[in-house]
Amino acid sequence: MFSNALKSFTSNINSNYSISSQPTSLSGPWKIFDGKKKSTGKAASIFVFDKKSLEAPGGGSLGGRSGASSLKRTHEEVIERLKKEASSLARLRHPSVVELVEPVEETRGGGLMFATEPVTASLAGLLQEKDDQEKAGGVGGRRSRYVIEESDGQKRRRELEIDELEIQKGLLQIAKGLEFLHESAGLVHANLTPEAIFINAKSDWKISGLGFSSPPENSNKPTSVTPISLSEALNYDARLPRHVQLNLDYTSPDFVIDGNVTPAADMFSLGMLIIALYNSPHRSPLEFNGSQSAYKRAFSSSASVPNRSNNFMSSQPLPRDVASGVLDRLITRRPAQRLDAREFQQAQYFDNILVSAIRFLDSLPAKTPNEKSQFMRGLPRILTQFPKSVLEKKVLPALLEEMKDRELIALILQNVFKIITILPAGKRAFTERVIPKLRETFMTGAAPSKGGASERDSLKDAGLMILLENMAIIADHCGGKEFKDDILPIINHALESPTHSLVDAALRTLPLILPILDFSTTKNELFPIIANVFAKTSSMGIKIRGLEALKTLCGGGSDEQDTTQGDGLTGIVEPPKSKSSNVSILDKYTIQEKVVPLLKGIKTKEPAVMMAALDVFKAIGNQTDTEFLAIDVFPILWQFALGPLLNLSQFQAFMTLIKSMSFRVENDQNRKLQELGTSNTNNTFTSRSEFMSFGGVGGTSANDASNGDGETDFEALVRGEGQNASGGTDMLGGDPWANASTSASTSTLPSRPSANRARSPNNASPAATFSWSTPPVISPTNLSAPLGTSRTITPDNTLNTLNSSFPALTPSNPGIGSAASFSQQQSRPTMGMSMNSLTSPSITPSVSTPSYTTQNAGVDWSKAAGSSSVTSNPWGSATINTTGGLSNFSVAPPPAQPQQQQNNPYSSFSIAPPPNRGNSSFNIAPPPSSGGSSFGIAPPPNPNIRTTSGSTGMSMASRMAQNQNQNQSQNTASQGWGSSGGDSLI
Repeated sequence: MFSNALKSFTSNINSNYSISSQPTSLSGPWKIFDGKKKSTGKAASIFVFDKKSLEAPGGGSLGGRSGASSLKRTHEEVIERLKKEASSLARLRHPSVVELVEPVEETRGGGLMFATEPVTASLAGLLQEKDDQEKAGGVGGRRSRYVIEESDGQKRRRELEIDELEIQKGLLQIAKGLEFLHESAGLVHANLTPEAIFINAKSDWKISGLGFSSPPENSNKPTSVTPISLSEALNYDARLPRHVQLNLDYTSPDFVIDGNVTPAADMFSLGMLIIALYNSPHRSPLEFNGSQSAYKRAFSSSASVPNRSNNFMSSQPLPRDVASGVLDRLITRRPAQRLDAREFQQAQYFDNILVSAIRFLDSLPAKTPNEKSQFMRGLPRILTQFPKSVLEKKVLPALLEEMKDRELIALILQNVFKIITILPAGKRAFTERVIPKLRETFMTGAAPSKGGASERDSLKDAGLMILLENMAIIADHCGGKEFKDDILPIINHALESPTHSLVDAALRTLPLILPILDFSTTKNELFPIIANVFAKTSSMGIKIRGLEALKTLCGGGSDEQDTTQGDGLTGIVEPPKSKSSNVSILDKYTIQEKVVPLLKGIKTKEPAVMMAALDVFKAIGNQTDTEFLAIDVFPILWQFALGPLLNLSQFQAFMTLIKSMSFRVENDQNRKLQELGTSNTNNTFTSRSEFMSFGGVGGTSANDASNGDGETDFEALVRGEGQNASGGTDMLGGDPWANASTSASTSTLPSRPSANRARSPNNASPAATFSWSTPPVISPTNLSAPLGTSRTITPDNTLNTLNSSFPALTPSNPGIGSAASFSQQQSRPTMGMSMNSLTSPSITPSVSTPSYTTQNAGVDWSKAAGSSSVTSNPWGSATINTTGGLSNFSVAPPPAQPQQQQNNPYSSFSIAPPPNRGNSSFNIAPPPSSGGSSFGIAPPPNPNIRTTSGSTGMSMASRMAQNQNQNQSQNTASQGWGSSGGDSLI
């Protein structure tokens, strides 16, 4: 009992189907909803009858209690008749009869529900839609309930337009259904109206509304259908809606006047339906409102019934074949004069190629394979003549249904792709109808078996070839997601085929499919398969096709060869060429790490392969780094260019690419070095000779600083000239330093740092001091400045040390003539000075003040005055002008190294003799890199030499004696030129 109560609330259809919230169409007493079975997802149409629709609009009844009971019985009869309609569909199975998928059920409120195959609308609803369009001013003039919304938000009308071929096709299908009812089922429909005909999703017309169906009179065929009572069926009840009663507007006079139930009555109703299809408005020209008397009066006169003389009472012209060969043999008073269903199908009205093709297509499963093949080969010639709605709703589904026949796959796909190009809504049709069938056909069983590759089906491969050849159509009518999910696996399946023609066709589709795929899909799914095919193929053609595919993936255009052939000066206007994208599909990493190794692994030296590889390198050259080109690409290019099979033009093509890439590498490297050079303009770059200067072994090298100037020492040795205690001589061969202490008399000049590190700081002589305005880099080897230039230098009496800025040298011989006392720092190991009557003066030049002061100076001016000649010395040439008591002193250094010219503080100098006051001016040319310089040279303490000053009368020797103690204390504080404990020179 509980189960019965639960069943009253729910039904099998409600529990097993998901049903739309609003009805999609109406037909008579039925509301039609879209449904989908939950278990399988198969679409269906749910017919629902609400018992409340039988109630009168005012809610009242006639005749009190007796009238109410009579109305109740009438309602029960109507419900039983509607149940009969659904049960009749369950017993009848024919392509022209609506297919029942769920039997009729009673709902909670006493209504009915059953499910059928998906139907779009009834013919009555379609004709009403046409009337609304004409009233509103054409298609799209008024919003229709048949306007539906696409998934992308666009709205479109249901394509239910009625044209001539649609009518012919539909009438043929109805005639086939009637033939089945009359001859096989032994039934008369008895109420064939537009509301009894439904149009399914394939645009097929199908018969329904069998509530009044009955066996014909005097029929011997067994049937379970209860015969109808004409008196009850023809009795019009005003309390009931008209659509649940027999419609006299389409009824044959056999029923109303003769009272006979014969199959010919359905043919008369079919004729009235044809008139409604061409009429405007689209309904029967006879309107009786259920009145039998009105019906009889109309048929009492031939002028008031449809016939040829009155154009069958149609407001619109009728086709000649319809009027003369069809209607005149259907709309007749005598049943024997009417066409039966079989003869109707043979009428001249249906004798045209399009209708014949539709009829053949409907019977295609029953045809032989040879007939099917001939039909598929000839169908493309007439496809353009079909209405678009027929192509989409009828022809295309029928062709796709036959793809289960493997022998017809290739022929069917040729027609399918042509239909897609014809349809205005081809993208929707391809996505909804074609793609699922393609996936089902080619990907079913495509997975390889455990033992290896799956066995290929040659018939499916032929169809796959047709698909690849029409890839441009697929790319235009397919979205990105559908292409990636459904089409790309089919292409990959073709690439993995052992059939070379399939692989070649799949590789040729690459320029078409790349714009649709995203970067990740191309790199991770498509490129690995192409690379694998290229690496493993044994076919030269596939190898070349693979190189073309790699060129496309690397951004190479297909028209690169043509872009360089003309110079544009021919005077002929050429049509613009389609520009191919030069943007690389693959990223730089994949090109450098994956594509180039593939090219490097090419074993064959065939010119065709080499030139195809050259095109790939052209595309790669614009996508990779110049360093990668120089290191990795150039060796491969040279290896290919020197192939033994290339001719001259092919070799020159390689050389052109190599030169262009080399030019790019050169420009890029020049730019980098220029950018680096702007930030390192002051850097000194180490020359190769500096790395090659190993030095000599101590005590053996002729250029060692400890050996001094070999020429000077040797000359002094062989002449037997006097030497001081240390073995040194003065510049004139004497020994003016013999009686002086080493610490107070030794004058040193800068030497190599190695010499300073070799000596103890106690041995450094601080007597000679130099002071510059800014501490420069000391390079005493570059003493090359013009001798003619001079600058007045003022010695600085306050300078007490030079050791803090310049390293001191400890000469092997204490004389100034020794080579070690002024050795070159880097490249020249010795340097000497030659001057007349001058041994080691202490000079402190200054640029700012033109005064001169000697400090611990003992100069033999008598010798200087007595001799104006210059002895040979290794410093180059020194000119002493003795006019006016040593007014000028010039020293020119030897030629210096070019790299150290700018940092040389000793380019040239000029020394003037002391004035009469004891102060003298020195004209010394400063070094090129500094604004001024000062230095002091302490002469040897020779008491026998006295130099008088014109203004003070004090000799330089006596002045030196007075300041000796002060200099000794200063010398003690300064340990060397490089000592860090000295005072700042600035």
